[in-house]
Amino acid sequence: MLNLKPTPRIRTLKLEPSTLLRVGDLARQTGKTVRAIHLYEELGLLQPVSRTRGGFRLYEHSAVDRLRWIGLLHGLGFSLQEMGVMLRAWWQAGMGPRAMEQLREMFERKLEETRAAMEAHQRLERELLDGLEYLKTCDVCATPKAAVDKCANCSQDHGMKDEPALVAGFISRPVRTRTSGRGGFVRVEDIR
Repeated sequence: MLNLKPTPRIRTLKLEPSTLLRVGDLARQTGKTVRAIHLYEELGLLQPVSRTRGGFRLYEHSAVDRLRWIGLLHGLGFSLQEMGVMLRAWWQAGMGPRAMEQLREMFERKLEETRAAMEAHQRLERELLDGLEYLKTCDVCATPKAAVDKCANCSQDHGMKDEPALVAGFISRPVRTRTSGRGGFVRVEDIR
């Protein structure tokens, strides 16, 4: 089995220990948990630059920027696995133009997905607005203490030709289907 996870390259630096961050300090500065930081390491998204004699991980201040980058990509809908794929593709591309081309392709694909999600959310917003507009007229119902089944045959003018789909799903009773008596199975002959 091929292991695609890069081997951590922890090196001993001759930096002043006060210029490096421990994992807890990094977590506090970025609002991430220590557990999340360890996960980012396991996935090859972040690497400590050194360790203390006691084995504590030490990070350069650039790790703060890396964690912000991870958060930004996550906010754009990229999974941690996708981020790892992007990083590996970038560093394995060899040539700058090839790396940029791969990155551009990934961004374009994510942009298409984002636009499709936005369109779906806009359709949902329209359905919710229509449903709320319809339901506002129910505040002045002529029969305020009527049973729910009266709502299914409501004669009140709601200012719309038909009930919005979200409301219609509630006020129309589910249709019972005829079964063959075998626990919900329907015979092919009974389907018309």
